[in-house]
Amino acid sequence: MVARFPDHPDSEVLSRYRQGQGVDPLAGAEAIISHLVVRTFGIPCAHAPALYPLPLDSQINPRAAAEELGYTFLPSVLAGLAHAPQLVREPQRGQDIWVEQGDAVVVPATACGSSALLSFSQRQIPIIAVAENTSRMQVTATDLGMTCLRANSYLEAIGLLAALKSGVDRAALRPVLQPIRNLPIAQ
Repeated sequence: MVARFPDHPDSEVLSRYRQGQGVDPLAGAEAIISHLVVRTFGIPCAHAPALYPLPLDSQINPRAAAEELGYTFLPSVLAGLAHAPQLVREPQRGQDIWVEQGDAVVVPATACGSSALLSFSQRQIPIIAVAENTSRMQVTATDLGMTCLRANSYLEAIGLLAALKSGVDRAALRPVLQPIRNLPIAQ
């Protein structure tokens, strides 16, 4: 699918993206459009914006170069399409992973905006958000009103997974120790 978006060739966000420093400024809108088409019509969908050609830039980052060749940014969409998740109409229980099979999910703390994660949260499947790994998405579980377990690192997340699997109450993993007072000090 190709949709016409307003042109903002002088945008700082676009400039940073073309230099390999930032994120695609239209990607969020493209993703929403694609997800709505897939959900509504039950067909696979990839999306690219239609824009006027951008001014030539001899310092363009190689990662953005393919998008500079056309008016629609379609080359980058087509290049990644073969690796995109496929729409599954009939479950293949031995081959596909379904949300009901998940016991928990571990994600970067700021990458909680995916539809898969929202599905996990609605089914009361524990979500472990790792603080040491952030993303450009900048969507936290708190932003979406989702309950999650917090881990400072992936090593700590593994400990939480082990505790969940073995039935250990996670509150026992973080005991609150009171300071010892009024003890005689040896001299």
